[in-house]
Amino acid sequence: MPQGSVTGSRQTGTGAAEPPGPAIDVARLRVAIARLSRRLRRHEVAGLTPTQLSALATVDRIGPLRLGDLAAAEKIAPSTLTRLVTVLEESGYVERCPVPGDARASTLTITPAGHEVLERIREQSMILLADRLQTLTAEQRGTLAAALPALEQLADADPRYPRSR
Repeated sequence: MPQGSVTGSRQTGTGAAEPPGPAIDVARLRVAIARLSRRLRRHEVAGLTPTQLSALATVDRIGPLRLGDLAAAEKIAPSTLTRLVTVLEESGYVERCPVPGDARASTLTITPAGHEVLERIREQSMILLADRLQTLTAEQRGTLAAALPALEQLADADPRYPRSR
């Protein structure tokens, strides 16, 4: 995708084109979102890597699931997942449960300790973000609040890729 600014009009539901909006520096937006995301993922609560935390959150969100399904959801190789799950299991955040009728299969479930650590990490991230928001002017906070629907739309799943989030 070319770097630079994006402008243009968009068709509305009635077929009329909306007037072009302000130019958006896509590179700056990408860097700002990535930096904020990294800052929010940096935590000391559980000693988990971002990949481990993502897998734990996926098990929490989806519920019990087979290892292959978790690997597919996280888009990681099964061998990588095995090491990752071992760390989560040894930390007491997940447990493997046998699948009735299939002695070779197991599902992964989150433990109460896993729920607790996720909640603490989410709370820590919210506090960090709230503190960062206080460094903005009232006008900047208002602009950011007005941009929330657009940011949420950008963050939603891409309809071209059903497994994306």
